[in-house]
Amino acid sequence: MKPVLKDRFTLEPLEGHGESGSFRARLLIPRDSWLERLSVRWLQQPQTIKVKLDPLGSFVLSQCDGERTVEEIAHGLTETFGEEAEPVLPRLVKYLQIAEANGWVRMEADS
Repeated sequence: MKPVLKDRFTLEPLEGHGESGSFRARLLIPRDSWLERLSVRWLQQPQTIKVKLDPLGSFVLSQCDGERTVEEIAHGLTETFGEEAEPVLPRLVKYLQIAEANGWVRMEADS
């Protein structure tokens, strides 16, 4: 399976880096349902929700481009984070399940 970050979401790099110089980002989630648009307009709520990601989450979502398989992302996590990412595959699968349940990513079949 190849995870893909849905088009409506954007990863925004954060200034500075996390532990050991790792990439840090935040996920920008637009508030575009009719109720959210009303709350943005009339209650001066922000137009986007900003989810600050830890270095591992930043790395995983940055790799969700539809080109890399879950196994390739797991290998990249091991190379980048070493022991910090262990146990890699179970953690990665659970993270992707949560991201998919939140509607951030979709899974495509590996062709």
